[in-house]
Amino acid sequence: MTRSFRLAIATVLASSVALTPALAADAISGDVQKVDEANAKITLHHGPAKSLGMDEAMTMVYRVKDAAMLKGLKAGDKVKFEAIEEPSGYTVTKIEKGK
Repeated sequence: MTRSFRLAIATVLASSVALTPALAADAISGDVQKVDEANAKITLHHGPAKSLGMDEAMTMVYRVKDAAMLKGLKAGDKVKFEAIEEPSGYTVTKIEKGK
């Protein structure tokens, strides 16, 4: 592989990473009801979550992938999050404060 070819590949890879949004388009909008850092859980009220097969608004307790994700969050905060269904329940994999 020539040096210029490797440089071209690196440029393409770097630009695709830079264009990747922080959260996917199917992120769920919600409101924080309760934060339980000690147990790595968060209670969220959210609208329909099509990615999880939930067609109606509801309030649920979610586990979080990493308790550090809860730093800076408090009841009343608006958030956007992604979650997955696992055998043990639903787990938030990404979360960010909304505006």
